[in-house]
Amino acid sequence: MQEKQEELSLKDILGLLLSKLWLILIFGVLGFLAALSISKFVMPLKYSSSVSMYVKSSAKKEGENLSVGEINASKSLVETYIVVLKNPSVLKEVGNELINSIEDNEDLTEEKIKKCFTITDEGTISPSSILSCLSMQSSGGTEVLEIKATTKDPVVSAAVCNSFSKVAPSFLVRVVGAGSVETIGEAEPKYTPVSPRTKMNCAIGGFAGLFFAIVIVVLADLLDNSIKSSDDITHKFELPVIGEIDQFGSVKMKKGEASVTAQRFTILDPDTPFYVNESYKAMRTNITFALAASTSRNKNVFAVASANPSEGKSTTAANIAIALSQMDCKVLLVDADLRKPVQHRIFKVNNKLGLTNVLVQMEIFEDCVKREVIPNLDLLSTGTKPPNPSEILASDYTADVLSGLSKMYDYVIIDTPPVNVVSDSMVISRSVAGILLVLKYGSTSYEDLKEAKRRTELSNSNIIGCVLNGIKRSGGKHNYKYKYKYKSYYSYGSDGSHTHSHSHHHSHDNTENDETSHSIDD
Repeated sequence: MQEKQEELSLKDILGLLLSKLWLILIFGVLGFLAALSISKFVMPLKYSSSVSMYVKSSAKKEGENLSVGEINASKSLVETYIVVLKNPSVLKEVGNELINSIEDNEDLTEEKIKKCFTITDEGTISPSSILSCLSMQSSGGTEVLEIKATTKDPVVSAAVCNSFSKVAPSFLVRVVGAGSVETIGEAEPKYTPVSPRTKMNCAIGGFAGLFFAIVIVVLADLLDNSIKSSDDITHKFELPVIGEIDQFGSVKMKKGEASVTAQRFTILDPDTPFYVNESYKAMRTNITFALAASTSRNKNVFAVASANPSEGKSTTAANIAIALSQMDCKVLLVDADLRKPVQHRIFKVNNKLGLTNVLVQMEIFEDCVKREVIPNLDLLSTGTKPPNPSEILASDYTADVLSGLSKMYDYVIIDTPPVNVVSDSMVISRSVAGILLVLKYGSTSYEDLKEAKRRTELSNSNIIGCVLNGIKRSGGKHNYKYKYKYKSYYSYGSDGSHTHSHSHHHSHDNTENDETSHSIDD
């Protein structure tokens, strides 16, 4: 398996993240909104109150200063007291004191207690539910024990702390048998909620969304095994790249409520960008040099194929033919994709007669060719759909026809089916100078190109070069990224029939000799 062996530099990562900045920001906003919604509508408001207790290791006489040893002993007692106060027996007694304090505290009600704690079958407060709302620690590492309670009600939080201040002193002295505890003040209800911390939660949610998006973008790029660089084609497969074509010309076609997006424009369309026209002109020059170096007897005949369906070979073939005809060369474009013809749709001509009719010797070439579909460009469409396309294209007569056409035209361009799907491109390769292989940016994988190259080598075919098609131009520079607009899937049958399916349906053209409509991407 051809692996993607790229090391991402910091510059590459920054460029990748900038190209996906919109996606990263969307995840950040979604994380922020999710945290805000949870904080506002899911998480309950909680309130805290606290009470402090001073722990003494021994009785202190009036005017007597405590020694360092006594202070350290008091600090040690604080840790012991914390362990004791978390005991279920103590917590149960605190719960009973809390219920009894309802009579003395008019703001404290049984409903508020039930709202904050679990009530057992015996009508007492569950010790574990009290423990879950408590926080005990030595205040600043001193001999002061701080007990904090956080519940859904500020009055309950204060009442829990005050219940501890009543239960703890006598219980600790009785159980521990050392030192003493003195409560410092009384806990008061605080009506400002301490939870949820909405601003912090929103910040965490936003940053979590951004981080998640960044991880997804980087992992997706690392795991992406599609071709996105001409250097990959040149260095890894030792194949020349004779052209890079930006994605252009998307239009909508509708049938009822369904719609698809397909590339329908050629370089003749007034809306075609200038840089696309220039790319085809540069490719035109490169093709002429590549053909001049060929050892084939038909040096002016070449095929255009792709590794897989929907990679833009037919549009590329049509535009190369147009570009060559603009040099005042006599050009013939032959649609040899007998299973899935497209060229007659691009040039809007009738497809009743064409290549098949010539090859089975039912009609002569002059009656089937469409003259001057544009100045200097003739088109030989597929014509009648045959039951055995591979056998027809592999015949000696086909080789003779192409040899004859090479003498009639300056250039003969043959649009052939995908290399990795059927063998039609291979059987016709003996009659051409070579194959121009169209690869789609962000879609054709390394494995696809490797398989296409293997098949051409097995059939002794010559790849004169590759075209990287469908590059997405971003901004004013060649910062490329692929945008999936449309993809169709089809398979060829051994009997010449084909099946195809789309995520959306095409409209049928009832005026032409076709049973199915097709995407120009093919």
